[in-house]
Amino acid sequence: MTERHDRAGAWLALFAAVLFGVSAPAAKALLGTVSPHLLAGLLYAGSGIGLAVVSGLRPQLRRYSGPRLTARDAPWLGGAILFGGVLGPVLLLVGLSHSPASNASLLLNLEGVFTASIAWIVFRENVDRRIVLGMLAIVAGSAVVSWQGRLAWSGLVGPLGIAAACACWAIDNNLTQKVSGGNPVQIAMLKGIVAGSVNILLALAQGATWPSVVSISEALLLGFVSYGVSLVLFVIALRHLGTARTGAYFSTAPFVGALLSVIALHETMTRGLVAGALLMGVGVWLHLTERHEHEHAHEAMEHEHQHVHDEHHQHEHGPGDPPGEPHSHWHRHEPMVHTHPHYPDIHHRHSH
Repeated sequence: MTERHDRAGAWLALFAAVLFGVSAPAAKALLGTVSPHLLAGLLYAGSGIGLAVVSGLRPQLRRYSGPRLTARDAPWLGGAILFGGVLGPVLLLVGLSHSPASNASLLLNLEGVFTASIAWIVFRENVDRRIVLGMLAIVAGSAVVSWQGRLAWSGLVGPLGIAAACACWAIDNNLTQKVSGGNPVQIAMLKGIVAGSVNILLALAQGATWPSVVSISEALLLGFVSYGVSLVLFVIALRHLGTARTGAYFSTAPFVGALLSVIALHETMTRGLVAGALLMGVGVWLHLTERHEHEHAHEAMEHEHQHVHDEHHQHEHGPGDPPGEPHSHWHRHEPMVHTHPHYPDIHHRHSH
């Protein structure tokens, strides 16, 4: 059951990466008619509005649902919205306005590096040598992509803006992992509505003007797909894989964006772009082929999240608990010791 869940988490993270990878070249095309700050607001507004509409289709979403968020989740989700929903998109779009979309798409691989680093250093999530080597390869690839032959501030504004956006999203990813057992549609919807509203109001206060109805519609649709649906899948993947591993899978997103930039926007396929892509590809491959297995102990714990009755969920049900599987209710995990391949998901946060 655990291996099946890990595979499901991996595929969800990869699909989320594909959807998000579309955003860089598509947003680059929209920047000609929409200011960066206003576009950031419209992208997240599209995410929140779209998910609010889709959430009405509850039967189709029941499989991926979970318990509603509570007051205990507010600090984690609030921080995630601030860094990932307010600061990150603005910094990304400022960076995009000073960089080719293909280069920017590959530089987005830094999000996986920063995510894993924070998970390892701050939240003590296990990261082995293979993950570290993969991060080094991604950093080297990012340096090759951003290097323009000389150090000049005009040439660094784009890469620095994108790197700062990646750092914000890395903080967001680690904070979101703390609430990943909750309803992913609710999490992504709240992020979109709050972040979209804040960014739109700030943009208008700074003098931004509304674009055409067509441009607004395109931005909202792009936000729903590349930010909203992608984030829902990402949150579910966090449950199964932990923050660092999910971030590693998500690092494939820039390759999608770079490919679309060259094909759709007719950007040049430079030697630096190819070399950077190869280095990043090695790093992502090292991440994806990592295997972690050892004897570990589960301490007693109580929480609520969506689950099935696998080896980690052998509890009794009360009369008020929901029937069928998967389902969500408050339950207790008894202490146990066993060995199996695993990742630092919501049940495997043990020390090493």
